[in-house]
Amino acid sequence: MSDAAPVTTRCGHVALIGAPNSGKSTLLNRLVGSKLAIVTPKVQTTRARMLGIVIDGNAQIIFVDTPGIFEPKRRLERAMVKAAWTGAHDAENIVVLVDATRGLDADTGRIIDGLRDAKRRAVLALNKVDKVKRGDLLPLAQALDREGVFDRVFMISGLTGDGVEDLKVYLANALPRGPWLYPEDEITDVPLRLLAAEATREQIFRQLHQELPYSATVETEKWEDRPDGSVRIDQVVHVTRESQKGIVVGAAGRQIKSIGAAARADLEAIFQRRVHLFIQVRVTENWTEDRERYAAMRLDFDE
Repeated sequence: MSDAAPVTTRCGHVALIGAPNSGKSTLLNRLVGSKLAIVTPKVQTTRARMLGIVIDGNAQIIFVDTPGIFEPKRRLERAMVKAAWTGAHDAENIVVLVDATRGLDADTGRIIDGLRDAKRRAVLALNKVDKVKRGDLLPLAQALDREGVFDRVFMISGLTGDGVEDLKVYLANALPRGPWLYPEDEITDVPLRLLAAEATREQIFRQLHQELPYSATVETEKWEDRPDGSVRIDQVVHVTRESQKGIVVGAAGRQIKSIGAAARADLEAIFQRRVHLFIQVRVTENWTEDRERYAAMRLDFDE
């Protein structure tokens, strides 16, 4: 009796790229089935690349969520855009997300030009189709297809899940044959400390509606696993001016308590354990020019 033939597995990286707020993080969370990436209505909230690891049949799809691609002006923005393009260039496959409500705007045009210059093909995911009349989608899809860089076009909604399964199956079948790179139960490469910091940063974006969120970053300074199974997490919110500190803290500390409570609830859902979260706010005037802060965000300071 002959031995059974070995199972053929597939594995590879798929970069999710797009203009700011095109829905990459929402789609990643939908694909993984867990909240990994910040999702807010504001643009440019994703700062660093992160992996979301998905199993589909015999395929392990390693999705690379990237910052939005736009015209950068400052060091942090340049580092974010470089991280996005690096994620795209290193991946076997690329998915370009286009917000169907915005269409072919300048940022998407810049991405298409970048793919053309790099001689890379991609899959187009026309996202947020639940917010657009069906009659408007086909002309937009045809206009984007005429750009000549897309192999397939999918109409999806990362929010509702429409069309996402078809996209995932297509990508799984397009991966090269090879062994899986991560254990079956691993869903991300993001260190827990960074994941915790991102949860708090998301609440800063959600709860503070001024421009301040773009001047703030969050650092997890301490992580202590306790004997009862809970975890103590100590964080610092870095802002650039004393007036910003007052906004984050709020009157009688109410704002930072609200941020902490919401972040703690998210972290307990993600980690499936009790979380004791302690947050301080610190004025660090030049954190956007601090090499250590970039390393913590897994960005290239020298870009």
